[in-house]
Amino acid sequence: MNSFIELKNVKKTYIIGEQKFNALDGIDLSINQGEFVVILGPSGAGKSTLLNLLGGMDKATSGKIMIGENDIAKYSDKELTRYRANEVGFIFQFYNIMPTLTVDENVNLIKDVTNTSKDSASVLKSVGLLRHADKFPQELSGGEQQRVSIARAIMKNPKVLLCDEPTGALDSKTGVEVLKLLKSLSDNDTTVIIVTHNALIADIADRVIKIKNGKVEASVINKHPKNIDEVKW
Repeated sequence: MNSFIELKNVKKTYIIGEQKFNALDGIDLSINQGEFVVILGPSGAGKSTLLNLLGGMDKATSGKIMIGENDIAKYSDKELTRYRANEVGFIFQFYNIMPTLTVDENVNLIKDVTNTSKDSASVLKSVGLLRHADKFPQELSGGEQQRVSIARAIMKNPKVLLCDEPTGALDSKTGVEVLKLLKSLSDNDTTVIIVTHNALIADIADRVIKIKNGKVEASVINKHPKNIDEVKW
């Protein structure tokens, strides 16, 4: 299978005073389309930096970041803005939804930034929120609020869905429900990449990437990923 995402000798260097700090120090990795990927590593390992580069929220100091046929490391600021708007979705630990807007209005915000948006009713139905479309975030549970953020992310029909600790603020039962939803998206050919400290999530992944000290310590294909209900959360 051909790689959909490929990083070659990617470095991200920050200059602090007179010192240089390599947040990423020569990253090489490949990810296939439709894979459910988990990135593990201790705090400060470079996980979030990697996610920011994949999402076009930051630029690599050097190296290649191929997304399909395009090297986004060479993109201008304008091209990165277009890439973020149309090709990649973001889900964070804290939901980043607007408290003064209804569920439907929060999801439809994405239409202001992309030309690839889906129908909001079908998206809300797919995440089990259609009956809550007219509610405000404070009327929802934490898991439901996270599903609003997932709905907003998939409204643009992204090729890549980047998730930074998406279950970190949820109890285990609700976290499992969110993971099932994310897994179903990868089953439908969206490449889902999750950064997490929760090693249990690796059991359900197609590929597990371990980051340490700004380098890829291991990239392992899980030939027999567990069903989510098989994992003891």
